[in-house]
Amino acid sequence: MDQFKDKLLSSFIVFENQLNGQKNKPFHQLRRSAIDTFETKGFPTVRDEEWKYTNLKPLFKKDYNVFHSSEESLEFRDIRRYFLSESDTYKIVFINGFFASWLSSTTHQNYDVCTFSSALEKYQDIIDEYAGTIARNEDSLTALNTSFAREGAFIHIPDGKVVDRPIEIIFFTTDGDNNTFIQPRNLVVVGQNSQCNIVERHQSLGNQHTVSNCVTEVLAKKGAQVTYHKIQNDAPNASLIDSTTVKQEKDSTVTLHTFSFGGKLTRNNLEFDLVEPGAQANLYGISILNDYQLVDNHTVVNHISPHCESNELYKGIFDDHARGVFNGKVHVFPHAQKTNAFQENNNLLLTDTASIDTKPQLEIYADDVKCSHGCTIGQLDEDALFYLRQRGIPHKEAQALLMFAFTTDALRGLKIGELKNKLNRLIARKLSVNIDFDL
Repeated sequence: MDQFKDKLLSSFIVFENQLNGQKNKPFHQLRRSAIDTFETKGFPTVRDEEWKYTNLKPLFKKDYNVFHSSEESLEFRDIRRYFLSESDTYKIVFINGFFASWLSSTTHQNYDVCTFSSALEKYQDIIDEYAGTIARNEDSLTALNTSFAREGAFIHIPDGKVVDRPIEIIFFTTDGDNNTFIQPRNLVVVGQNSQCNIVERHQSLGNQHTVSNCVTEVLAKKGAQVTYHKIQNDAPNASLIDSTTVKQEKDSTVTLHTFSFGGKLTRNNLEFDLVEPGAQANLYGISILNDYQLVDNHTVVNHISPHCESNELYKGIFDDHARGVFNGKVHVFPHAQKTNAFQENNNLLLTDTASIDTKPQLEIYADDVKCSHGCTIGQLDEDALFYLRQRGIPHKEAQALLMFAFTTDALRGLKIGELKNKLNRLIARKLSVNIDFDL
């Protein structure tokens, strides 16, 4: 890892020299501070408590290409299966870290759905006010992303606007001669009483090893309603480190769904700050893994203000030698009275070689709260399986029905028809059956 760390530090000098006039802007001062943080801390190791179950050393012993060519092009017909639909969504598409305008459908009418790079040029006031103020820059991987932050999605919804269609953010990496390392940066600012639905996906199209170190900042202002979906079903040699931080103001509701079905290593760092009364956070996750896949879900919900609510439900199904990690913390601050917080993690292990390390936590410093948490680890109910078999349902389909029933309560609240259909197909494929689940 030290060798790749040194390469990144030297690459920052090259990156900085490419910025021209941006070097004098306030955001670049944040970059410089962040690279110092990364130089001091380096990559996290299993000696760090938050990373004790996920070893990044094998991942970063490899060499990766940090700078990429913008000449790579894709045809829509070759990648259409990764989109929700052909025309009913706004699309922000990137290839190897570069904006692909011919595949995208952006807008500046009523709201801004465009790129982080364009925001750095055109919306400097919004960048200066919000970018880097929500993410946890003391985290070394977040600091690394901030150091090189130049491209990703920028979504700004003014007060009182309802986005008329879902917003898709898709990052493609293509098959090349070198392993690929990219660092997307997303900023989402949703104004008072505004609403939007976002779907994010990272997809490797080749056999090379890819690592995406992605950081997303979300601000939900008073009364805003934001639903964010993350589809993680990448290639066998693709790894994702996804850090998302959400700040919620009064009476806002943010619901975040995480669907982890594929990829070599997936680490989700998700943190919510409920800073004003009436804020509600909903965190739902489903992991269905096999082979030697690993998903590590780390969640933190900070109840900073009174009269807030959080609901957290993660379900995991692990087959073969797959591994899961769930580390969820609900932190209730001293003045956050009347907090209502629920957290649960349930898991199925289908083989003796699959495993899950789960650690739900409550850290409460207020005395007038309602908080609960729990976790379960088990296997399929043999009596229920026997009941289905007795009614003529084949063994594999009977297992799939039970597994799907196990996940249904973590699928609540899905309102995008195209997304329901896509998840229907992904779950059936992941469970190795050809049946139509009703989401």
